[in-house]
Formats: sequence, C-alpha cells, structure tokens
Amino acid sequence: MKVVIIDDAQINVTLLQHLVRKLPDCESVCFTDPVVALAWCSLNEPDLVVVDYMMPQLSGTELTEKFRARYPDIPVLMVTANHEIELRHQALQLGVTDFLNKPLDTTEFLARSKNMLALRQSHKNLADHAALLAGEVRKATQQIVAQERETIFCLAKAAEYRDPETGLHIVRMAHYSRHIARVLGLPAEQQDLLLEAAPMHDIGKVGTPDMILLKPGKLTDAEFSIMKQHAVIGFEVLNASSSPLLKVAAEIAFTHHEKFDGSGYPSGLKGNDIPLFGRIVAVADVFDALTSERPYKKAWSIEQATQMIRDASGTHFDPACVNAFFKEFTEVLAIRNKFVDEAIELRDRALD
Repeated sequence: MKVVIIDDAQINVTLLQHLVRKLPDCESVCFTDPVVALAWCSLNEPDLVVVDYMMPQLSGTELTEKFRARYPDIPVLMVTANHEIELRHQALQLGVTDFLNKPLDTTEFLARSKNMLALRQSHKNLADHAALLAGEVRKATQQIVAQERETIFCLAKAAEYRDPETGLHIVRMAHYSRHIARVLGLPAEQQDLLLEAAPMHDIGKVGTPDMILLKPGKLTDAEFSIMKQHAVIGFEVLNASSSPLLKVAAEIAFTHHEKFDGSGYPSGLKGNDIPLFGRIVAVADVFDALTSERPYKKAWSIEQATQMIRDASGTHFDPACVNAFFKEFTEVLAIRNKFVDEAIELRDRALD
C-alpha cells in the first residue's frame, strides 16, 4: 500500500520514511513540497497520507481540504506540535482523520497507521466486492432480458404464422422501423427498443378467428370489425406486463393502424396524437405487406409500393416518417434483399 509523506523538513520526512518501512506491505512516497505532493495525488491514488501541519505555500489543513475534493475516504494523518482544540476541530471538519503530536512516538505512529491502513483495505475490499456483485447483477439481468426477448420474438412469430404472412415479415418491418427511427435522429437506445418491440405489432391476431384471418377474399364490414379488434387484443396482452419493452410493444400494437388524418383504428387518433413509434411502424408494416406475396394477392413491385406510400403521405402516414423511410432508400432495399435471400436459402435447404 502507498503511504504519502508530506513535510517541508527533510529530517522529518526521513524519520517518517524509516517508520513506514516497519509497516507490512507498504511503500512510502515522499515530498517536501505540498504543491508537488498534491499534484502527484491528483494522478495517483494513495492509501494513507501523513502530512505536517505547518508548511509554506499550503498548510496541512489547506492541503487536506483540496485532497478531500478528490478522495473523500482515504485516511489523512496530521502531524502537529499545536495542541489548540480549535485548530484540531477545524482540521477535523476539513477532513483530517486523526492527529499525531510532535515529537513523534514510534509506537503510537505505527499503531495509528496500521489501523488506518486496515480501514483503507476494508474500504477497497468492499468496493471490489460491490463491483463484483454489480457485474454479476448485470450478467444476470442481461440473461433475463435476452430470454425475455427470445420468448417475445417466438410469440410474435407464432402470431405471424397464424396469418398468411411469412415469419420474415416481422424481421423486415422491424429493421425498416429502426431505419426510419435512425434517420429521424432518435437515440440509439430508442432505435434498438423499436427494433425489439416492432415484431409484436400484430400479436393480437392470436385472438382473431381463422375463418376471418385466413379468408382469401375481401372481408365483410362485420368481419373487418372483428379483424380490427386485434389491435385492442394485442394491447391488452402486452400491456399486462411490467416490462418496459412490452409496454412499448403494447403501444405499437394499439396504434400502428391509426392514420395521420384520423381515419384509422381503433381510436381514430390524428396527427401527432398518434405515438411516434406507431407512426413509424405504420409505414414499415404497410411497405412490407405490399411487397410480400400472400395467398390472396401477388407482391407489388417496389415502384408500386413506394408510389402508394408517397401518395398516402399526410393522409395514412406521417409525412416525416415517409420522408425518413425514403431517405437512404438503398438501406431499405438492402434489408429487404437480405431477408428475402435468407428465406430462399432456408427453402433450398429444406428441398435438399
């Protein structure tokens, strides 16, 4: 352990250095200039400071006050020939841990120093233990979050497989959503949160009857009213959890079918009253639905889908989200091609 000795008289420094050698596992760092000593302490962490009270430039109390601004817990042992109670009270208030009287008593110095170094070692051990525990908590939390996300993604895929859409739809639209969020300038944490929550946008379809969900033709008004309930069902399923991720997913499930002009469902929200994540997912979801083949329709071309999205800007979609979607559009195409290629690769493997 490092013991810093600060005294403007070299003879006193030599004496203290000699005494420190008697302390187990300790080395001394000595200074006769308190300003230089304080500069060293700003770059190096000592374990005990032994400082004289009467010094030029900085007194022992002044040095202790400055030292305490950086190191509130490291013990400071002040050596003084002054026995005034008021002075000692002031020194204690400024952060001095204990005092030694001149002339030094060797036994007293060694005993007090050992006690202070033992206290310092206990603080260090406690800090190390706290850091270890914090690391273990972080690891456990990360594992729980990873398991939560894996379970959620599986549930989202289950909902998608009930619908005549591919499981990769939720992957593509989630990445489209993050692309929009990035271009809009949302923080990276928000982008990642959206990427994880967006796949659950249609999880409420688990409550939609097959005769409606799988119907190849156009739905009747009554059937469409039942279909629209999936937004409410998804919200109720996801919002029951205390998980922040699921709370965001619930909001998306409830609002991604709202339209910018107020003609959407289930609440008829309009403009910026629709939560931003819902507005973002609306664009991403519709684009992927249009450009994907389903049993009841052929896939639209990229040109047709982009024209439809642009035409619906300001009515169905938030113009800011539409503009963000088409900015750096090569990224959108790269996402689409990546996951289409993966789907083809999986199909080819199954045929081999």
